[in-house]
Amino acid sequence: MPLRARLHHIRADALDGDTAQTGGMRRFAAISGRTVGSERIWMGQTHVAPDTASSNHHHGASETAIHVVKGHPEFVFLDDSSGMPEEIRIRTAPGDYIFVPPFVPHREENPSPDDEAVVVIARSTQEAIVVNLPELYVLGKEPGRD
Repeated sequence: MPLRARLHHIRADALDGDTAQTGGMRRFAAISGRTVGSERIWMGQTHVAPDTASSNHHHGASETAIHVVKGHPEFVFLDDSSGMPEEIRIRTAPGDYIFVPPFVPHREENPSPDDEAVVVIARSTQEAIVVNLPELYVLGKEPGRD
């Protein structure tokens, strides 16, 4: 039966770790073009070890929705709505959701000294797009751009 003519069950112990990665975290694909033949969505998990921060990154043209399952991860980005770039830190708890618009530079941090943070991620593309960055910047004001 063709991949697109049936339902797919991906067991928790069958997630695929061979996906785009960022330092300080591990991503695992559940739903992707490669795993189930999806064309417009990617879904999986991200694990951030205790007392760890990811590298700065963005997800290209992909919209990203995040659901916090375990821990209290923090999501960090720059905002200049006050006229000066300011680091914004969103502190979360299990059950919370985060939306990351396309191309917005950010990083995830897990400040807990003891507990891993786990989130479920859904993206509007069939594969995980990750563009690792040397630093955070305000969208539209990339370093070296006039």
